[in-house]
Amino acid sequence: MTEYLIKNGHVFDVVSGVKGDKKDIAIKDGKIVEKVSSKAKTVDASGKTVMAGALDIHSHVAGPKVNLGRWFRPEDKWFRGQMRGGIVKETSRMEQGFSIPSVFRTGYCYGRMGYTFVMEAAMPPMYARHVHHEIHETPIIDEAALPVFGNNWFVMEYLKEKEVEKTAAYIAWLMRVTKGYGIKVVNPGGTEAWGWGLNCLGINDEVPYFDITPGEIVSGLIECNEYLGLPHSVHLHPNSLGDPGNNPVTLDTMKLASKYKANNKFGREQVLHMTHLQFHSYGGSGWGDFCSASKEIMDYVNKHPEITFDTGNVTLDETTTMTADGPFEHHLCALNHLKWCNVDVELETGSGVVPFIYSPNVFPCAVQWATGLELALLSKDPMRTMITTDHPNAGPFTRYPRVFKWLLSKKTRDEQMAAFKNSGKVADATILNELDREITLYELSQMTRAAPAKALGLSSSRGGLAVGMDAEVAIYDIDPTKLPTDPEEYERVFSNVSYLFKNGDMVIKEGSIILENPTKMTFWVNAQVPDNKQVTRDVREKFLRYYTVTQPNYEVPDSYAPHPHVIETTANV
Repeated sequence: MTEYLIKNGHVFDVVSGVKGDKKDIAIKDGKIVEKVSSKAKTVDASGKTVMAGALDIHSHVAGPKVNLGRWFRPEDKWFRGQMRGGIVKETSRMEQGFSIPSVFRTGYCYGRMGYTFVMEAAMPPMYARHVHHEIHETPIIDEAALPVFGNNWFVMEYLKEKEVEKTAAYIAWLMRVTKGYGIKVVNPGGTEAWGWGLNCLGINDEVPYFDITPGEIVSGLIECNEYLGLPHSVHLHPNSLGDPGNNPVTLDTMKLASKYKANNKFGREQVLHMTHLQFHSYGGSGWGDFCSASKEIMDYVNKHPEITFDTGNVTLDETTTMTADGPFEHHLCALNHLKWCNVDVELETGSGVVPFIYSPNVFPCAVQWATGLELALLSKDPMRTMITTDHPNAGPFTRYPRVFKWLLSKKTRDEQMAAFKNSGKVADATILNELDREITLYELSQMTRAAPAKALGLSSSRGGLAVGMDAEVAIYDIDPTKLPTDPEEYERVFSNVSYLFKNGDMVIKEGSIILENPTKMTFWVNAQVPDNKQVTRDVREKFLRYYTVTQPNYEVPDSYAPHPHVIETTANV
């Protein structure tokens, strides 16, 4: 590998505690090092901002529902004017798609924004081969995937009987055969209920035919997660997503984590990640009095360090919603009367796909926009706060620079608020106008680098620029000593890095991709648990009786993840 010396850049690095000071960064053999030889290539970063490569903790970029969205919405390719630069000349593969880009465009665009790791946030275990095939084909970025467990028949049957060890043994087996990274929960119990035309809107609703509640599912999976010692907390999409007045359900759900933490014998700091929290932070009794409940939600989060969250910011675009929360997608279709597709995944989960337009002229959409920004601005701990759009559900990930702009500049927030058709009503239903805070570049580096790395259990190697860490480095053309007078410049700068280093290789130079296929890795967890012969028999029996595939054809071959980064964990027996 070539040695590099990045000189005179303004470095923002939480791990080293550097807050914009000028500092040289040396790269050798894929790592950040103390010094390099005289043969090292020099990159002059004078007047520029240097950060670690960013990590996206929650995005939907690979798998059957993403591919279904591509088939389902050929018109998504029409948004040429909203695709930065359209088809970019320096790449060797055609780029297409706006809200659901092709795998090639996905990798290129993440790289251009300075991202080097993305978590696929909902992998149906039965279709894990599909997920890993798309991950393998996506250029530049490292990836991992979270298998979904919140509506899995094995999980519900074991937890109903309080059999934590069996549940954990099953989870460990499934993570191994799907090459998964952690426990994802989507509308616990509700997606299974949707198979019967029902839903679970609160944590105490009973799942039909399983004699268990969402609260028991979440509490049981938190216990299993900590028993297994998985690197990431339970990654939770709570019940009642998107419903007016859903904040009590959100608070009740977070209290489950706090209750567990109070009796946590394993001593881990964080036990629950609340994903796309914007969609779960609403007040009101209906769409007429729909309003933000961000203050109530953040009052709780700020007092409880066992909880991390990502924002799920609405970007005010036309997009394609897709989620394993099947009943929500049917509800959304009833609201906007656009096309709808629903899929059931045997004993495991389901999903739905519906196009959606977050129009600035629609009152609830404007309130959602404000709510997501309020969550980040009200947070007292950027190390537990991560910026996402729940891509593509609240908007495409390519709009992250626009979200950064809104958080960095009150002026741009005020201008957007004033542009709403119902701006006075929106202002009354939210508290955004009252928030003068503008996050700093250091806080941005926390929310997009150090915080997701810590939450994912990767902080020893990712999210920072300390000696010994992986050489994932992004250089932006912005001088923190002379911040732009026009805040729109933030969006331009964070949309296209000047330089990007991936695993020590220069991938982007002076804004152009020069290395399309650097070494990339698939991260997964191999959780070691005591052998449980009963779980082995249960798995074999259900495959023979219920599944439409055989057990050997279910498992993901090693060839689907040719460059794995495997994290080993041992159960806390």
